[in-house]
Amino acid sequence: MDDPAKRAAAQIASPSYRLPSLDQDFILGDSTRGLRFMLEYEKAEEALRAANVASTLVVFGSARVREDGPGKQAFWCREARAFGELASREGGALRPGADGALHHVVTTGGGPGIMEAANRGAFDAGAPTIGLNITLPREQFPNPYSTPALTFRFHYFAMRKMHFAMRARALAIFPGGFGTLDEAFELLTLVQTGKAPKLPVVFFDEEYWRGVVNFDRLVEEGTVGARDLDLFRFASDHETAWKLMVAGMDEDATRHVHPSP
Repeated sequence: MDDPAKRAAAQIASPSYRLPSLDQDFILGDSTRGLRFMLEYEKAEEALRAANVASTLVVFGSARVREDGPGKQAFWCREARAFGELASREGGALRPGADGALHHVVTTGGGPGIMEAANRGAFDAGAPTIGLNITLPREQFPNPYSTPALTFRFHYFAMRKMHFAMRARALAIFPGGFGTLDEAFELLTLVQTGKAPKLPVVFFDEEYWRGVVNFDRLVEEGTVGARDLDLFRFASDHETAWKLMVAGMDEDATRHVHPSP
């Protein structure tokens, strides 16, 4: 027998009847990848605007080092924490500037190791601090020191990198591995090619970085220009790193820096 009620129930139960915004199978499908990119951009952007974050100081570094780790790991973590605190106290993140916005807010990838140390330093200073986490096969949990309302999670590395770059006014690169190299050279390439404005870039621990990357060999082989090595500096302690950053900032950025007496 014809049963209109069963037909109606089948219609309502069909995936095609779901509202697109509530249909996970559709939202997570291949055809909506562009939409997911847009959502990852807009969600973080909306929150950062609401928090009046105008600019950031980005800190990259290994997730694998520990405060009680071997070799120089403890030193790197101490210096990253001290840098996060100093930059937050003097950089304009503690209170809004004349424009009503927060400036030079310490931003990391939100994970453990160097990232946690830098976020913790900003936390010690009482400043907001940003964590841009990424979903990985082995789940990455945010470290406990990024500000809850400024702790984000991304699926796409590309969109995460975009948020690193958009508000960055300076970049501190602590020792790290593949991920740190990827992030650091991504931003250096943007500056080198003029796709992003020049900003101070400081590699922390010259001995480590010159042992990892033969920068001079790149020039010798002609794969980069000699002037490209002027895009960055080296520092061996957090105070020097901060001074180099301030010295390399443009006039607009330095207006928000308030050195301790």
